[in-house]
Amino acid sequence: MAVPTTRMLVLAVVRLLQPVHGYDVRRELLSWHADDWANVKPGSVYGALNTLQREKLIEVEGVGQAGARPERTTYRLTIEGEKVFGEMVREAIWSSEQPKNPYFAAVALLPHLPREEVVAAMRGRVLKFESDLVFLEREEQRILAGSGNPAETEPHHVADAMRLAADHVRADLTWTRKTLERIENGELDVWTNWSRVDGGPMTVK
Repeated sequence: MAVPTTRMLVLAVVRLLQPVHGYDVRRELLSWHADDWANVKPGSVYGALNTLQREKLIEVEGVGQAGARPERTTYRLTIEGEKVFGEMVREAIWSSEQPKNPYFAAVALLPHLPREEVVAAMRGRVLKFESDLVFLEREEQRILAGSGNPAETEPHHVADAMRLAADHVRADLTWTRKTLERIENGELDVWTNWSRVDGGPMTVK
């Protein structure tokens, strides 16, 4: 079973910056771009903190207020939280399970859309992947150019997560370019023997 990513990353940031406010946990994960490569929803961070506190994996260090700012709660990891965090990271790092990508199913159903629409969609994917790759590579270099001190900026090891995300995008980009070329030169033709009947579903001729 896949490790719950949001829980693991929230525990990681609390461990890294403790004692830490919930707002700073959220801000730190956003600065890591975990919402992109780990699908961590920014709004889910506070819910995760509440759940982790209820499960006694983190505890309240204190509640304070600075000036006119809203009252904030600071957290730190408990002994049990340290144990559970280690187990989660260990399980995740040893896992070779691949994420389930709904695009695989779409590729298996290419004949059910007009060839022109598939070509247009793939050209759009190429542009999006090219843009994503530039962004990820730039962010990786930006993080490595910083001090790596988590009290000041993103720790250097976050750059490795960016590099892994970039490698996945690069693989998607390569596949999409090759498949688009095969469709455009006629090598890949899954439409010739398929047709629509009276505007209805696709059927084999």
